[in-house]
Amino acid sequence: QVQLVESGGGLVQTGGSLRLSCAASGRTFDLYAMGWFRQAPGKERDFIATINSGGSRTSYADPVKGRSTISRDNVKNAVYLQMNSLKPEDTAVYYCAAVNYNGPILRTRPSDYDYWGQGTQVTVSS
Repeated sequence: QVQLVESGGGLVQTGGSLRLSCAASGRTFDLYAMGWFRQAPGKERDFIATINSGGSRTSYADPVKGRSTISRDNVKNAVYLQMNSLKPEDTAVYYCAAVNYNGPILRTRPSDYDYWGQGTQVTVSS
């Protein structure tokens, strides 16, 4: 089992940047695929980015592609989401998620993940 704690959210102006962090507990972090999702009020939880267990493969949702980078540090048991050129429509609660999977398929659906953090609020002002 793994516990996830996000940090790094906040209020930022349009065009600004944020780096979200997700700290994971447990000694087998390098066996988990990790993902970032976001949920705006009244909307479904949407996929943002995923990274495989070894950190060699990533995938991004179209709305953030080219503006965001997911990375991980398997020594520090952490995953990160660097977000640049932020827009008001990026405003949401951002969640990191984990699934015990080290295969080749990149997981992009919320139902693919078993563990979730509590979320961190990102607000982009216009």
